[in-house]
This record gives sequence, structure tokens and C-alpha cells, in this order.
Amino acid sequence: MSNYLFDALTAYIQDQDKTFLETPEGACLTYRDMFARSAQYAGALQKLGVKAGDRVAVQVAKTPDALMLYLGTIRAGAVFLPLNTAYTPAEIAYFVGDAEPAVFVCDPLNADALAGIAQKTGARLQTLSADGEGSLRELADGMPTEFETVARDDEDLAAILYTSGTTGRSKGAMLSHENLASNSRTMVRYWQFRDDDVLLHALPIYHTHGLFVATNCLMMAGGTMLFLPKFDVEEVIRLLPKATSMMGVPTFYSRLLGSDAFTGDLVKHVRVFISGSAPLSAEVHREFSIRTGHAILERYGMTETNMNTSNPYDGDRRPGTVGFALPGVGLRIVDAKTGREVPVGEVGIIEVKGPNVFQGYWRMPEKTAQEFRADGYFITGDMGRVDEDGYISIVGRSKDLIISGGFNVYPAEVETVLDEIEGVAESAIIGVPHPDFGEAVVAVIAPREGVQLELEAITASVSGRLAKFKQPKKVHLEEALPRNAMGKIQKNVLRDRYKNDFG
Repeated sequence: MSNYLFDALTAYIQDQDKTFLETPEGACLTYRDMFARSAQYAGALQKLGVKAGDRVAVQVAKTPDALMLYLGTIRAGAVFLPLNTAYTPAEIAYFVGDAEPAVFVCDPLNADALAGIAQKTGARLQTLSADGEGSLRELADGMPTEFETVARDDEDLAAILYTSGTTGRSKGAMLSHENLASNSRTMVRYWQFRDDDVLLHALPIYHTHGLFVATNCLMMAGGTMLFLPKFDVEEVIRLLPKATSMMGVPTFYSRLLGSDAFTGDLVKHVRVFISGSAPLSAEVHREFSIRTGHAILERYGMTETNMNTSNPYDGDRRPGTVGFALPGVGLRIVDAKTGREVPVGEVGIIEVKGPNVFQGYWRMPEKTAQEFRADGYFITGDMGRVDEDGYISIVGRSKDLIISGGFNVYPAEVETVLDEIEGVAESAIIGVPHPDFGEAVVAVIAPREGVQLELEAITASVSGRLAKFKQPKKVHLEEALPRNAMGKIQKNVLRDRYKNDFG
């Protein structure tokens, strides 16, 4: 039966015996294996009672079986909900409670800590380990290798990805089959992916970049992936001679440049390096070009929209810009107060419209309505400008969003945790330049009068409640936080004050 996204991803596979995925150890899955294994996971989900439209929440290590689970979820007609492996049980409790999945898959090592969360929401708890073992793996092993894929239309939901808000409450971005399929089709053409491409895949697959950009794009082209469990400089350098393309966050490229083994000869056969999820510094762009002869292709997207813009494949890839709006994507830069488009060169809020733009926030109709204009444009909250040649630059983010190592960190969420610590009067979370992560999370705390705060105690209080990428890399204590005439904390003053924390 017709399943819009799965059919789109597999429409151009010519040879099922071709390698789809290869691990660093040399183990290979062919496209024939992919069809069979994803069928088994789809069958396992059905046996667990998953029906069309049900959510399947997944917090597991990056493995070939985890990828097959994603494809099996789509084939079963369900909605895939990937969760960052760094999330704590306290954070998971919110996501699972909000999404109410029919099945929740976690690492066996975390099963005891998460069992109560699954039970409270009525989710069936299953396990899948970094070694590919677990109860779901065992169930899938016993399923047939053929599956009658459940029919899903273009507007049916394919995934929910949570993206935090500045209020501290995370929002579930609802992505349809067409949202994901249309964006992949566009990227395959724009970035000229082919069936002879070999993509070095070192990104996580709980994130839109690694799952819906890298994986979907490569599948739709019918190419091959070198599937690394995580980014490791030595492994990437060892495998790059086998690759024709690579996608990564800026941190990947800055770390590669830090190795003397990373040379132009090593990558002379690679046709494209793509960067996203965080701003790529012009310095890294230039140094990479000098070292390798390759100009990194930077693009701009977000959880709610996947890819919106890209520097050209053929043409000038300008440092500090994210190129042009992709074909089929409407983009405008408007004044935040009036909603009117600003002149060329002026800064405003970026708004986008197109088949890639999500359906809204899960169970938040009022929030969804607030984020869309009457004519259908989505208000991204990112600030940018367009130059005279049409190149778009992201110059900042409204609401003080921090992007550290490719992951979004929303200050209000961290501040809420800090403010609950005994003796803390108030706190401010800012992002400052970091040579490796792009931006680092820094906390500035004002203690209550007469209280002596210990930095070690603050760090300990945060570590059990927030994922590591959200935890402050440095904490400063100040008698009082700077405020403007309206009483608002001046984070711009703090950012300037601590801008040299890491260099």
C-alpha cells in the first residue's frame, strides 16, 4: 500500500544488493537488508499494538538497528519521536507525558529508571542497546522479513521533534510525510546527490540534521552511508578516503582542522562538505578552504522546517552567509513590530513558507497560531539580512537562543533550574564565543543577600537535571545583574563582559 514518505525515500533504489550502510568495523547492510529489517521492526511495533498515528518514542544509541526502527515506525504508519540520549529522566518524563506514545524504547541500562515514566503514561517499554540487543531487537528477530506497509498520505504525521521554548516548556514540532519528503527531494537536487555517493555520517540520529537531512537525503539518492556511532576525529580521518560527501556541525570541521593528519590529499576525491545546525565562523571556512581546497557549503534550517536556505553547489559559497532560499521555499525578512519586509541590507526577523514547514506544535493550537502569519508564513525567531546579491546572513537569534555544538539551548529552561537552587536570587544564561562549540553556555548568578554560594554545589545541582549540553561551562557570581530602565536584565552587557571566557 502507498506510504508517502517511505515510498519517496525508496523510489529510486535501482539495485537492492547495493550497500546501504557500512559500519566502521566493515559490517554492511544492503538495501535488501534494509527492506527486510525495517519490515521486522514494523511487524514488532504492530505486535506491540502500535496503530496508524500512534507515537513511538525512542531514546537509544545510534546503531543500524536504531535506524531500522525509524524506518519501521514509518512503515507501520506511526509517528517517530526521537529523543536526545543526553536527556535526563526528569526531562524524558515531560516528553513522554506530553506525547503519550504507545511504545517507548530506551537503552536496557536505563530501563529501571524510566519504567515508571512509561507505566504512568501507558506506554509499552521496550529496550534496544548500543550493541543492538534488547527486548525490541528480540521481538523483531522473530518477525517476517516482509511487511504490508501501512498506507499514509502526504499530510499525515511522520514525526514529532521537541524544540524547547523560551518559556521553558518544550514544544513538539509536528512534521508530515510531505514536510520530510519534499525537503529531501529538494536537497538531493540542489546538492546533487547521486546513487554513487558515499556519505560519511557521524551525526546523531535523534536530531533533524542527522536523521531527516543526512539519512533521508542519502536514501532518496540511493547512495551509501559510512555510519559512525559518533564523531571521532581519528575515525573520520581514517574513513574519509572512502567518502564522497560529509555533513556535519561546525565543531566537526574545527576539530578536523586541529589534526595534522587532516590534509588536502586526504579529501581530494570528496565532492562536498556541508555544515549546519550552528553558525560556521568565517575563520573556519577560510582555514578549511586553504587546507583542503574545499569551500564548506553552509546552509540554514530548523527543527520546524528542515532546510530553508543553502549556499550554492555550483557558485560562490560565501563565508558568514547561508546562501539563498531553497527552491519552493518562500523567505522574507520583516520588521518585528510591523511585519513589513525590510529593505535589502537591513536586519529583521526571518519568516518562511513552503511544503517543508511543519504542521504546528503538538497539542498547542494557541502557540501554533501565534507563530504563523495570516498568509501562512512561519515566524522563525531568527534574525537576518539579505545583501545586494541575495545572500542571506543570520545575524542573531531572538529570545537569546544559544546554539552550542549544534544543539539548541534555551536560557529560560536553564535559568529555571538555577533559580531553584537554595541561595540563588536570580540568574542569567548567556552564550559566548567558544572555539570548539561555536557558543558556550555561561551562567551569571546573583546570590541572595548574605548567602555564600559554592560553584561546586551549583554544578552538582544542575548535572542531574539537565542534559550535559545545556549545563553551563562556566559560572560567574555577581552581587547584582545589570538591568535597563525597564528593569530587564541586560544580557547584551553580560555577553560583552564575558565574551573572552574561552579565548
